Amino acid sequence: MESYLQSGSHTVYALRYHFVTVTKYRADILTDERLERVAEVAHEIAEDFEADIKNVDGGTDHVHILFTTKPTTDLTKFINSLKGVTSRRIRQEYPEVKQTLEDAFWQPGYFLATTGQVSLDVLMDYVENQ
Repeated sequence: MESYLQSGSHTVYALRYHFVTVTKYRADILTDERLERVAEVAHEIAEDFEADIKNVDGGTDHVHILFTTKPTTDLTKFINSLKGVTSRRIRQEYPEVKQTLEDAFWQPGYFLATTGQVSLDVLMDYVENQ
């Protein structure tokens, strides 16, 4: 397995996460274009948090995001920014979405797991084939 170790001035770490969120009411509204836009916005947000998005994919009602972070990253703030900003941007840029989802784009909850000993390549393959 390839090593994905990162390092700081006094630390070595491998913090890899698998994040999944679903659309409000599991509405089938994520077209390929909208999913691509979610990915673009996620990359922008990740830069602000010094996180690295490895892959974004999903279906018509959910998104998988694989990312790495530093040990100092506030995961709650990062996830809230991912969900909040992507929700706002999608609803602004695709007004037709408001007909289905007026107040929110994502369900309040989400799934977040560390990847453990599974290689990033295996996870990327899993996400791409969802």
